[in-house]
Amino acid sequence: MSLRFEEIAEILKIIDSSSCDELVVEAGGVKLVVRRNGTTGRAELANERPLPTVAPASAGPLAAQQPVARPSRASAPAAAPGQTEVTAPMVGTFYRAPSPDAPPFVEIGTVVAKGQPLCMIEVMKLFTTINAEVAGRVVQIGANNGELVEYGQMIFVVEPT
Repeated sequence: MSLRFEEIAEILKIIDSSSCDELVVEAGGVKLVVRRNGTTGRAELANERPLPTVAPASAGPLAAQQPVARPSRASAPAAAPGQTEVTAPMVGTFYRAPSPDAPPFVEIGTVVAKGQPLCMIEVMKLFTTINAEVAGRVVQIGANNGELVEYGQMIFVVEPT
């Protein structure tokens, strides 16, 4: 038995949204060690064998050697004074619409009421609706549909009315 890329990604999502600081999973010949606050000292790691790199099955043979790009929080400009930033309350997949064939909840320029749905974030097949915290106009959308968002990442900027 081995861990698939999707299983490791789900484990990382769960750990990132929890208060757990360390997790060790052993499956077959693979040992996965996840530590939230960095690694332990070099002496302790010297006794462990290197972990195999896991890549998606659809990726080519060199994909396992490529570093994984993480979204940069600095890539989106911050809210201007007087604007309200809506941040992701959890790690998960960002969806702008309630279903693939439905229109997005909001677009840039949409006027929203307090409590109106802005998007959904999915974690392990559980969908959480993210609602507007204030009434106003959506001036920025900080994530693309289907993109993984991190806890605290800006997903919307609303200009209160």
